[in-house]
Amino acid sequence: MYNILICDDEKDIVAALKIYLASGEYEIFQAYSGKEALEVVKENEIHLVLMDIMMPKMDGIQAMVKIREISNVPVILLTAKSEDQDKVLGLTVGADDYITKPFNPIEVQARVRSQLRRYMQLGSKTMEEKKRVICVGGIELEDAKKQVTLDGEPVNLTPTEYDILKFLMQHQGEVFSPKEIYQHVWKDAPYGSENTVAVHIRHLREKLEYNPTEPRYLKVVWGQGYKMERGTL
Repeated sequence: MYNILICDDEKDIVAALKIYLASGEYEIFQAYSGKEALEVVKENEIHLVLMDIMMPKMDGIQAMVKIREISNVPVILLTAKSEDQDKVLGLTVGADDYITKPFNPIEVQARVRSQLRRYMQLGSKTMEEKKRVICVGGIELEDAKKQVTLDGEPVNLTPTEYDILKFLMQHQGEVFSPKEIYQHVWKDAPYGSENTVAVHIRHLREKLEYNPTEPRYLKVVWGQGYKMERGTL
């Protein structure tokens, strides 16, 4: 049984998330302000926090910073599409992921499973084992097993797709041209590389993005190439 804290100043949103997560796996704790959330984490063993950013008195960012002082519990921020700067700030100061309103129930469930899995399983690995696991947002690549998961669910990739993904994840935030990606993955002269790489990137997006036309992870930098980002829009 996992203890999940849902914090939002809108009670309807808390109620909806409780319905999405209604199962025998979770016990749900509720809070309606950042201050209340902090008290719940102090007084209970919480395994995951879902927390709104925009709240009165103590907002979600401030509460998360306070929580980070006492716990490394996974925190998923609940955001509006207009809160892009807050999303980036949240990820920078310690959030593990975010979900944009209005919520997709399947995405909520998947992201919760992913963060719980990482917290409960990867948290117990040795430092050497952790070095072999690359995490970017909800994507995890475990090179020893040649295994990739998205929000806790396995993703089947071809060897070439795997090598491209691994390369970009190892260099998160860096931009690489199709020629550079081709030379690294294929170990060959980059003739016709642009179309070849573009096709593989498209296939990766189809397998790893909830909306391939608005990717969270595999981004294009027009005129320059591709990069991997930590789930920011």
